[in-house]
Amino acid sequence: MSKKDKCIVGNNDECAKARLTIQDTLDIVGGKWKLVLISILREGKLRFRELSREANITPRILSKELQELEMNGLVTRTVRNTKPVTVEYELTPYSETLSEVIIALHNWGKNHRKRVLENELHVKDLQSA
Repeated sequence: MSKKDKCIVGNNDECAKARLTIQDTLDIVGGKWKLVLISILREGKLRFRELSREANITPRILSKELQELEMNGLVTRTVRNTKPVTVEYELTPYSETLSEVIIALHNWGKNHRKRVLENELHVKDLQSA
């Protein structure tokens, strides 16, 4: 495979732009939690504590991640006038633009997990032989 073919979109100038757009994407949804939170919220809106429990994430980190997702237009925060006050989070319609990315990551992760488990079994077979 030539160097040109390794780039996603074509010539060197386009490759540089592609790397920049990939970095932009990772700046928005990268890290350990953002795509996990988005995938959880795809099932429907949740209150802060429910989301914290579901993701197994500390409230401090969850608050930071949700603020960033909200700032980038992927999540909305709704404060309900209840006693005590409840705060709900849900995905925006814009978050649907990440569906293909989430599905691709899910499929890749499933295949990778299968490969790792098969390799572990193969290593165990070699060790017991």
